Amino acid sequence: MYNSDFSKIQSTQAYMAGMRPVLNKRALFSDMSSEFVCPPDPNPYSIVTIKFRAAKNNIDKVYFVCKNEKHLMMKYKSDELFDWYEYDLELDDEKVAYYFEVTAGKITCVYDFRGVAKNVEDYYKFVIVPGNRVPRWAKGAVMYQIYVDRFYNGDPTNDVLTDEYNYIGEHVNRVEDWGKYPAVMGVREFYGGDLQGVLDKMDYLQDLGIDVIYFNPLFVSPSNHKYDIQDYDYIDPHFGKIVNDQGNLLEPWQNENKDASRYINRIANKENLEASNALFATVVEEAHRRGMKVILDGVFNHCGSFNKWLDRERIYENFEGYEKGAYISADSPYRDYFHFYDENRWPYNPTYDGWWGHDTLPKLNYEGSDNLYNYILHIGKKWVSPPYNADGWRLDVAADLGHSPEFNHKFWKDFHKAVREANPEAIVLAEHYGSPKEWIENGEWDTVMNYDAFMEPITWFLTGMQKHSDDYREDLYGNADSFWGAMHYHGAAFCGDSFHIAMNELSNHDHSRFLTRTNKRVGRVNTMGPEAANEGVDKAVMREAVVMQMTWAGAPTIYYGDEAGVCGFTDPDNRRTYPWGHEDHDLIEFHKVMIRIHKESTAFKYGSLKYLIGDYNLIGYVRFFEDDHYITLINNNDYEVDREYSVWESGIPRECEMERIVQTDSEGFTTDIVKCPVEGGKLHIVLPKKSAVVLRYRLV
Repeated sequence: MYNSDFSKIQSTQAYMAGMRPVLNKRALFSDMSSEFVCPPDPNPYSIVTIKFRAAKNNIDKVYFVCKNEKHLMMKYKSDELFDWYEYDLELDDEKVAYYFEVTAGKITCVYDFRGVAKNVEDYYKFVIVPGNRVPRWAKGAVMYQIYVDRFYNGDPTNDVLTDEYNYIGEHVNRVEDWGKYPAVMGVREFYGGDLQGVLDKMDYLQDLGIDVIYFNPLFVSPSNHKYDIQDYDYIDPHFGKIVNDQGNLLEPWQNENKDASRYINRIANKENLEASNALFATVVEEAHRRGMKVILDGVFNHCGSFNKWLDRERIYENFEGYEKGAYISADSPYRDYFHFYDENRWPYNPTYDGWWGHDTLPKLNYEGSDNLYNYILHIGKKWVSPPYNADGWRLDVAADLGHSPEFNHKFWKDFHKAVREANPEAIVLAEHYGSPKEWIENGEWDTVMNYDAFMEPITWFLTGMQKHSDDYREDLYGNADSFWGAMHYHGAAFCGDSFHIAMNELSNHDHSRFLTRTNKRVGRVNTMGPEAANEGVDKAVMREAVVMQMTWAGAPTIYYGDEAGVCGFTDPDNRRTYPWGHEDHDLIEFHKVMIRIHKESTAFKYGSLKYLIGDYNLIGYVRFFEDDHYITLINNNDYEVDREYSVWESGIPRECEMERIVQTDSEGFTTDIVKCPVEGGKLHIVLPKKSAVVLRYRLV
């Protein structure tokens, strides 16, 4: 590490002696935020201004380097601490990848997404893609993920009934006890949460400070998770409204869904479907009235065996108003929506391609059907257009769609274009493990669910646990070098403002609850039992994680119930019900405090993020935008840490007073304002064990 103040003293002494200065590497800075790339989302054939910062009177030259050409940057201003340089870049319609080269005397270094580096690596270059614009409302937006069946039951008349139909070999059942732990094979049990329940709890969401509701899938589907879509055109009446309810439940000995007349009427009768769509439109309208956005979950790689286009379950076969499914008849208009291995098995052809071999999840065959291709583009536009007006899509297993990478990129390019044409402010974000660089830079996805550059590094650092609770790594627990290395490496996959809208979650429906990870127990519900997920959890570590979530770059996304203390191993245990009447009110209040702090700061929404410190179980960083500066310090040790932090190179004056605006520790948290002096560019502070501190400096 470099001692910034010592470097400055050396520089001053060197000048007095007529010598070259010592390069203060920690003062060098640039990134993709709007303070250093103006505008951050430039149009093709426009001019974008690139800026760079160095310690005052410390460097000889800085070059903007792109396409193997070096362009001298001009100093345009100086202040008490820094010299500021800029270069006006004339864009065409092609991607620009760049870095900086800095010289001071005989010293030369490069600066890229990693910060100061010895050599140039293409992967870490900053990237601008002309015309790649993200919705401004999404920058730093606080999102809330709702798994609808488990959130709140606002309308018991639409509940899935026990024996209503058969799903994966057994009859479904209605859970009468809202607080019951999900069964190990819990996909066929239903608690009754619905869209009316979301409407009933809008005051709660607004009071919490939520900007965006992200719904797990809402479309007609036989499972409670609804990732096996049955009908993309309609909201499931079990989440919406059932206005025409007739027919019979299955008898105990009946297992074929062609006999499930109650279910068939509920989900195929257009009265129920249209009423459910209308209710969804009401939900979006109410959210918008309260200043919230709504994001839908799009499952377009595969559908379900119940899907009306396939109709493996023979639900639609004899219901008026529906064409024959591809499983039913070789003459089905949907035959080429799926790939069949045996062309001689009709009627009732079971040889269709299933995603990862699952016949309950038929893979959609886009390459074989222009009609399917265009219809899903239509679906993408339909739900972000009147009368529904949703604000975007989260795309399930997006990289798996299609049968080749080339086709996958073509489809998402067209999907993104179609959605934006229908709603210019709609967001398209993807579920993806691994680098999303190609998709983001090609204008196919705006951003991703940020597993690699948020959820995983924070989980390893604070808990040593893998995000499914499947492994514990002592070598990664408290490992600041690994944390910063992962953040830099995976963060480099983003370009422009995609970093500032990334969905930053601690938990979700596919991974264990973060609070459970704090107990460092390796296992799943089928081996450990659900109670083990509640035992030995550490709310102090959870508070540290929430502080990081609300002060890191991106869109902090709360998985329903995390704020109320819900625990759980990976799915299905992570899909427990929201504990209405049994909430952890202190944890909810803490979330409210951190959300308020996040929303009051322009720095947290779209400011720069700069490394401050990395040590065993100790990390710190600065967020800043113009004159708004915040320092976040995390001490994950079981002992207090008493030390100084050099903060002037983050733009905080060498002599000033910062305010501590929140502090967490093993006992709880406080928002009492405490004055913390900065002297000689250094901040001295004592961090309690298992604590997080946020400090603020604003130029008055």
